[in-house]
Amino acid sequence: MRHPFLARAFEVEDVVGIVRLNFARQVRLYDGPVELAPGISLHPVGGHTPGMQFVRVHTRRGWVVLASDVTHYYENMEIGRPFTAAFHIGDMLEAYDALRAHAPSPHHIVPGHDPLVMRRYPPAKPELEGVVVRLDVMPKE
Repeated sequence: MRHPFLARAFEVEDVVGIVRLNFARQVRLYDGPVELAPGISLHPVGGHTPGMQFVRVHTRRGWVVLASDVTHYYENMEIGRPFTAAFHIGDMLEAYDALRAHAPSPHHIVPGHDPLVMRRYPPAKPELEGVVVRLDVMPKE
């Protein structure tokens, strides 16, 4: 965060807030894969930033991989084009392989920032269209 180009991605109060939560013993740090609860696991990978991880959740359609910033957009992973901000490009490409290895199919991987997610999945309720989607059903093509 000491480099201005990288620091712009952080809010000072968010950083201070996590430090406060850590001192209040409200933060758990994991070094390696971990099952948080039955059907929910964290998987560390490299690439975009140090400490990057994705979440694997068991739903009624099977395992769904919530990629977070591991792949920002479907396109990043589908054509092997890394996101522009990356700590380690090689690790990022290997992280795409890890996503694929933990998902039953590409349709079970949900990128972290792609607007297509909101179009491919149905809303949780009609009044939540464009806000919350259901990931426990298969996406529309």
